[in-house]
Amino acid sequence: MASKFGLAGGIPERRVRPIWDAIDSRQFKNALKITTTLLSKHPHSPYALALKAIILERMRNSDEALSVCLNAKELLYKNESLLMDDLTLSTLQIVFQRLDHLELATSCYEHACGKFPNNMELMTGLFNCYVREYSFVKQQQVKSSKCISLLVKKGFCYGLFVASSCSGSTVRSGFRFENVVVLSVLCGYGGEKLLLLAEGLLKKHVASHSLHEPEALIVYVSILEQQAKYGDALEILTGKLGSLLMIEVDKLRIQGKLLARAGDYAAAANVYQKILELCADDWEAFLHYLGCLFEDDSSWSIETINAPIHPPKFVECKLTHLTDEVFDSRVSNASAFVQKLQAEASNDSLRNLYLAHLEIERRKCLFGKNNNDDLIEALLQYYSRFGHLACFTSDVEAFLQVLSPEKKMEFLDKLMKNSNSLSAVPTRALGQSITLLKTQELIGNMFRLSVGELEGFAVQMAELYCKNLPLSKNLDPQESMHGEELLSIACNVLVQLFWRTRTLGYFVEAIMVLEFGLTIQRNVWQYKILLLHLYSHFGAFSLAHEKYKSLDVKNILMETVSHHILPQMLASPLWADLSNLLKDYLKFMDDYVRESADLTFLAYRHRNYSKGIEFVQFKERLQHSNQYLVARVEAPILQLKQSADNIEEEEVVYLKSLSPFEGISYYPKENLEREANVRGIIERKSLLPRMICLSNQSASVLLKDNSEISGSLADPKMSSELKTLLERYAKMLGFSLNDAIDVVVGVSHGLKSYEAFGSDVIDWLNFAVFFNAHEFGQHEGECTPGSWHLVNSLLENYILGKVRSMEPLIHSPQGDLPILVQLVTEPLAWHGLIIQSCVRLCLPSGKKKKKSGSADQSISLLSHAIRDAMQSLCGILEEVAKWSQDQINCPEDIKIDILVSSLQRNGQDEGPGQVFHILETLVSSPNETELGNRISQALSSWSPVDVADQSISLLSHAIRDAMQSLCGILEEVAKWSQDQINCPEDIKIDILVSSLQRNGQDEGPGQVFHILETLVSSPNETELGNRISQALSSWSPVDVA
Repeated sequence: MASKFGLAGGIPERRVRPIWDAIDSRQFKNALKITTTLLSKHPHSPYALALKAIILERMRNSDEALSVCLNAKELLYKNESLLMDDLTLSTLQIVFQRLDHLELATSCYEHACGKFPNNMELMTGLFNCYVREYSFVKQQQVKSSKCISLLVKKGFCYGLFVASSCSGSTVRSGFRFENVVVLSVLCGYGGEKLLLLAEGLLKKHVASHSLHEPEALIVYVSILEQQAKYGDALEILTGKLGSLLMIEVDKLRIQGKLLARAGDYAAAANVYQKILELCADDWEAFLHYLGCLFEDDSSWSIETINAPIHPPKFVECKLTHLTDEVFDSRVSNASAFVQKLQAEASNDSLRNLYLAHLEIERRKCLFGKNNNDDLIEALLQYYSRFGHLACFTSDVEAFLQVLSPEKKMEFLDKLMKNSNSLSAVPTRALGQSITLLKTQELIGNMFRLSVGELEGFAVQMAELYCKNLPLSKNLDPQESMHGEELLSIACNVLVQLFWRTRTLGYFVEAIMVLEFGLTIQRNVWQYKILLLHLYSHFGAFSLAHEKYKSLDVKNILMETVSHHILPQMLASPLWADLSNLLKDYLKFMDDYVRESADLTFLAYRHRNYSKGIEFVQFKERLQHSNQYLVARVEAPILQLKQSADNIEEEEVVYLKSLSPFEGISYYPKENLEREANVRGIIERKSLLPRMICLSNQSASVLLKDNSEISGSLADPKMSSELKTLLERYAKMLGFSLNDAIDVVVGVSHGLKSYEAFGSDVIDWLNFAVFFNAHEFGQHEGECTPGSWHLVNSLLENYILGKVRSMEPLIHSPQGDLPILVQLVTEPLAWHGLIIQSCVRLCLPSGKKKKKSGSADQSISLLSHAIRDAMQSLCGILEEVAKWSQDQINCPEDIKIDILVSSLQRNGQDEGPGQVFHILETLVSSPNETELGNRISQALSSWSPVDVADQSISLLSHAIRDAMQSLCGILEEVAKWSQDQINCPEDIKIDILVSSLQRNGQDEGPGQVFHILETLVSSPNETELGNRISQALSSWSPVDVA
């Protein structure tokens, strides 16, 4: 290449280096100035153009950067000698990638490799493009196969890795086979052929260069494993190449798995026994040991291996093929081995050895060799040893599942009796007490308790929290406090009491308890997430959003945490905050997908093949995220909602929308029933932008045709597509199109109740709105007021009925507020958009066409139907706005009194306020010596009355903000509709009359009308006769207009 001879892209390197220095120091203007000078001397240099493009892209001038890149590409194609310059190509590739046009960089490399097929650097560059595009299947092409062969000849393992990746090879994460990645599923096809190709290439590579990295050996073994060549894999592992794995346990894990999959369970059990002797706390190895001992292949099933997203909490067992004698013998061997390990263990804190005893008892229960008493006794022993640990309940959950409800209660009773002998160490005693409470939750005992018992339970947790606060006095503010989960559990109990009794005080008390916890410790994320949900349920969406922002969510947390707030924000009227949330989330996802290609490429370069597959798997998991699909669908719908009061802006939005969302077909295979439900919701949502677009265009085209050409039809393709989408929509609701229409008509006419719509009321009302638009375009310009009346009736009856039945928000957390917001911003808004499309084109277009009487009659009927629809729409909006305004205008002191009074006990020993009273007592008399300075200061800053007033005031303000946002939405749509209705008649007449005025011109509308006007002004009674003359004299052009 030219750069090897002191030239960079054909230009002396001393002239290029200052440009890169300026780019690296972010002095882009200076870099652009130097590049402009360089281009004046080398105007036809693709490399100089590429440098200019990269500077323009960094300056966020994307369009010009793309244009410059395309010019450079054109110059490269014209001069084949320049294609040899990988430096130019790689610079263009950087810019194309950042502009989301990586396919253009790939085409450049493909063209170059076609001209120079034996150039190693060009082949590597092409391969890198395929890596960044995740185009694994392209490796099957002849050109790519040459690339792989060339790379292998040169001593690289790139081609080998790609072939094995495409074929579905498995690699271990950290030299462990716990995550199996089958990329052939992601690529779609070609697995077996590519496995054979990869194996052949590896054999050649081993023969010529051997293997020098453990990762390469892992890939080789996994390729053989995928082809069920377990004997060959074992031979390689135990041979000379096996020495690459320096850690003996890692090699034994692979060996044990290969033996088990080959069916040699006895040898595999011996291998896993060795692993446990070397690493006694390896729980996965113990499960595999038992699996081999009982000749159970459940651990190696495809379903178990390929479930990295939702791995099973414990492995299912197949024991029925064993006789009683064989089972007893092998259980005895397993028990003896576990006892031996326990005796040899020098560390009493290893939980695996005692979990192993529980697992053996569980399998005895499953085989029918245990009456559950031994398992209960083993669980009690495990509690006495590890009951103080926070992980106790998650440890024993799998074992409790084999017990009957009666036996679970028996275990709980015995556990409660053992609680009298808690540890003398305060922190251990606190841990054991918390475990008791969490175990009751796990078993479901809370649902059996009465209201009074639940109140006592919540009080007990609050007292335990206050009693043990001194244990945390010397902890750093960033450390977790001892017993901080007690307030979370107390909050859960209070919320349960609210749902049982519908007493508002319990709900408010739950909020106050968590706010108290945050006063003591500001960084407890569990409190913030619980508050986020409670505030959302109260309709205080702005407070919920504030709690979400306080979590400092960024990077991957955008995916793993934002699901706590996104559904609530989608149901809220806070569109600005929702828009920012969606933009931030989608930006992170899109950026990561781009960057993950670079990470994969780095893994290839450093021959870290397992990491490469991990990056690919993680990217696929992110792209298959239900939340990602929801965000992609909801973002354009939100834009449609925000523009619902302006048809011109709306058109810009939905013309940008693609056909119904294509990403919905990509779903992980776990939890199929749940996935199907989510998929149905997303699919229905994904149809909305296109259906809105077609409905508006259908109305626009039909009205335009109606006003110009009698009998003209709307575009038949448009009508057919809308009908097809309606059929799909109806099918998603569980009906055929005709049956869905019958349901809608029946509900509208009062023959059926709204309960016929089930929980999908919003979707049914959307269907009715779009069905009206379709019907409107089906009758050759003839208006069908019946379908308009149907939609008006459905929307008016349901929405007004919902508004009139809603209680004030301050009395009933949330209630039907999210449904009301969705009703106004979806079906009602879509109906308003269609009305706008009709009204916009009702005015004369300036063209005069001959119209029949039937067309005139149709337009008249249509005008009345649209006017009725607008009046109905305004009536609904006014009623909703009035209700919203009533919520806003309710005096603050009344709202605060309602919420504060819900916590007042009034001398009673039951009802809400008991937990709050305990916290109040603690704050009133803190002991600084016991609690320490930090906690004491936090308590002194917390005045129960002031904090209650402040929290409740914030809650009230947040509800008011939500209602004001809703009112703003209502006012925008209602103002436009009312303007159409209230437009003065003289203005309308002036508009119509002015459309006929010629203003001295000899063309345009009004020419025919002028001839008639001249005739009327000077009729000849002799020629016309008495009857016609009288008729003309009674016709005044202005009066008629």
